Amino acid sequence: QVQLQDSGGGLVQAGGSLRLSCAASGRTFSSYTMGWFRQAPGKEREFVAAHSWRGGYTYYADSVKGRFTISRDSAKNTVYLQMNSLKPEDTAVYYCAGDQITTSRQYSTAMAYKYWGQGTQVTVSS
Repeated sequence: QVQLQDSGGGLVQAGGSLRLSCAASGRTFSSYTMGWFRQAPGKEREFVAAHSWRGGYTYYADSVKGRFTISRDSAKNTVYLQMNSLKPEDTAVYYCAGDQITTSRQYSTAMAYKYWGQGTQVTVSS
């Protein structure tokens, strides 16, 4: 069983930065692929970024590529999402997710993740 606690959201002006954190409990964190998803009001949950458990490969949605960076600190059982050059369209509730996913094409699929954080609100003002 893994529990995820995400934090770090807030209100920021367009062009600003935020760093989200996701602290994981459990000894199997190192074998979990970790992802970030977001959901804006009236929209479906969408993939943002993923960090694979093997090799540390990173994957990004086209909409955030070059602006967001996902990273993992295994010693702290924490995954981060550094968000730079934020835009109003980045406004959403952001969720971290984790599971033992072995197929990289599943990394961007919300249904592939069993464990989820409670979500943290990110609001970008224009």
